[in-house]
Amino acid sequence: MKEIVLIGTGPMALDYARVLTSLEIKFKVIGRGEESALKFESQTSIKPIVEGIDKFLKSNPNQKGISFIIATGTEVLMPILKKVLLADADSVLIEKPAAISIEELLENEDFLKPYGDKVFVAYNRRFYASVQEALKLIEEDGGLESMNFEFTEWAHKIEPLQKAEGVKENWFFANSTHVVDLAFFIAGKPKDWKAYSLPGKLSWHPKTKFAGAGITDKGVLFSYSSNWESAGRWALELLTKNRRIYLKPIEKIFIQKKGTLEISEHQFDDSLDINYKPGLYNQLEDFIKNNENKLLTIKTHIENSKDIYTKIIN
Repeated sequence: MKEIVLIGTGPMALDYARVLTSLEIKFKVIGRGEESALKFESQTSIKPIVEGIDKFLKSNPNQKGISFIIATGTEVLMPILKKVLLADADSVLIEKPAAISIEELLENEDFLKPYGDKVFVAYNRRFYASVQEALKLIEEDGGLESMNFEFTEWAHKIEPLQKAEGVKENWFFANSTHVVDLAFFIAGKPKDWKAYSLPGKLSWHPKTKFAGAGITDKGVLFSYSSNWESAGRWALELLTKNRRIYLKPIEKIFIQKKGTLEISEHQFDDSLDINYKPGLYNQLEDFIKNNENKLLTIKTHIENSKDIYTKIIN
């Protein structure tokens, strides 16, 4: 059983703590702010070590055999990751997208290469009950034939958010890649494709309109579109020979059978996603049990950032 250190005491760390407690995993919590640590303790009955990661590692320089979960603000993900890796951490689950920007991620590519298969980026939508059910339906139908997806962001909701410098400016990488990663996790990596993007009137993000299409290495035709200055939402449409599977919203499944116009909700067991942050329970269980089949390695995340995300945004 892994020995776990959870870094962070904010909302995301609270979600991890609930799952770890449910799994009966013993873990330490490292925080740096008294106020958030007190709130964390009041909600979990777990007292964080409030000294920050630097002091903790100075007192405990050798972390061999220890696994870390990094659940902090986006702006400090990469600096903390580097520190725990240099302390010889056994494995790391780091919150998405592991860096504040594609540029910061790629700047650290050489440093991260030796750790490419021991660091995992927590794209938890891969583990949604809806996604796992959709994969079963796709297999029943003999495979996926085509896919449409959308990653529209609600700019009017994002505009007033108080975020660290650089977070909103890289919102596509920080947030929209949740959907893009999921789409190509299901359909395969894009192989032959075209991508288009245009700037808009947002002061905090360089591009607001996106479209593209192509074929993946699994032979799945795909298209996507997104306009952050119009209406829309995150969504996937997965087409098999028998039906169109709508994940819209992604937590639910709606089905349109071939030869019909009716769209009906498909029921499945999503109790874990109701009781915990969606996808988190199964993701964390896989990390703890070294079941890496669905987990995203930092090595693949770097490849995706170079081959997919950079092409979409530019």
